[in-house]
Amino acid sequence: MTSKPLQNAAIAPKNDHQAQLNALIDAQAAFMQSWLNEKSQQLILDAIAWGYQQPLKRYLSPKDLQRLVSDWLLNYPLTDMVRADIRAILQAIIYHPINDTTPLSSIIDDDQINSLAQYISRHDDQRAALIHAIIGNDTFADLLTKTLYHAINDFMEGTLDKAGGVGKLMKMGRSSFERATNKSLDDKLQGYLHRNIKELSLRAEANANAHLSNDEVTRLLIKGWSGVKDLPASTLQHYLDNDDSNNSIDMMEAQFSQSFDRLRHSAYLEQLLNAALMAWYERHQSDSFGQIAKGLHLEPAASIEITRLISPLVQDALASSWVMTTTKQMLSDFYQQADCESLALSQNMASALNHE
Repeated sequence: MTSKPLQNAAIAPKNDHQAQLNALIDAQAAFMQSWLNEKSQQLILDAIAWGYQQPLKRYLSPKDLQRLVSDWLLNYPLTDMVRADIRAILQAIIYHPINDTTPLSSIIDDDQINSLAQYISRHDDQRAALIHAIIGNDTFADLLTKTLYHAINDFMEGTLDKAGGVGKLMKMGRSSFERATNKSLDDKLQGYLHRNIKELSLRAEANANAHLSNDEVTRLLIKGWSGVKDLPASTLQHYLDNDDSNNSIDMMEAQFSQSFDRLRHSAYLEQLLNAALMAWYERHQSDSFGQIAKGLHLEPAASIEITRLISPLVQDALASSWVMTTTKQMLSDFYQQADCESLALSQNMASALNHE
């Protein structure tokens, strides 16, 4: 026959058992919160150290990166907040007072200009094509022909009108010439000008190519730089408008946003970004996160500073009500498992027997 204390232990009121369980959960949750808060800085350091050792390809694949680009970066336009941030940053950088006392030579040094000038001067074919596009272009010759023709025609008309009888005689001679030759004097003049200007443009193009040798191009570029390198960086502000009705920064941001909004819908930008991601991934797929971080100068020593920066956030999160609520819910779910309830019942029965 089952003893009375054992029966009482087996049929202990459920609410007493739940009250004890709740007290246990409260005590455990408070301890966990206090322990995690006390150890938070070291835990962050340990987490960073662990993350440094993990291989990239275990957690990221090329398809993951491509989905990130297509589903996030290209799927949405720039928000008003981001656009306002861009304008504010440009305004702060371009019109910062330090630009008034900072010469361009402190931003770009002479060695960079020399290297760039030598690089540009070596591109003979591109330089010849540019000279041809500017000087030897047929459109340029036609434009110059029409400009000179109108200038000569206006001068002649004005002169003849002021010449009185002589002017009228000259106009009659012009009419007689056109009837005799069956050709317009205007057309003859334009044809003459075009032939000669075309020939002059070809000579000018040849002279420009001969004169602008590699050394000469290098010299001109370096000379041009020497004339502006001591100017303050704020000189660039002279080419910008800062009026509310005509603001260059607003225009630049609007053009950038418009270009991005158009390109993000195109297969062109998507394919280029995917190609860039694949090129990066192929180079680093065998690397750990630590090796990639080292390339960004985020070496283990940087983890101390990172820990210092994020520790207040982590500690506030640990002290928040939602973490405490989540911890209690986790412990409650744990104790409500069948195995835990059976274990607790067995322990109660054993305790009752010991007391008996």
